[in-house]
Amino acid sequence: MVRTPLTPEEHERGERLGRLLREARTENGRTIVEVAAAAGLSAETLRKIETGRAPTPAFFTVAALAGTLGLSLDGLLVQCELMPVVATG
Repeated sequence: MVRTPLTPEEHERGERLGRLLREARTENGRTIVEVAAAAGLSAETLRKIETGRAPTPAFFTVAALAGTLGLSLDGLLVQCELMPVVATG
């Protein structure tokens, strides 16, 4: 199965999700290892999501992280809507 390349908007959405998760984690003073373990993930998987290197994590991965961090899935959805990316240069 060939995967369709992500659009710039989809990459941006993944980066935004990663920022939101990282902010929620650091605001509570929790480490990547603590949050990943509580959500049933590896620390490397969480690191990739937070840095945008895994811009399309599975729904259940996001749900586990949201639950662990006390975030609303609805809130994440609203904050991570696809938005047009304007090319610069």
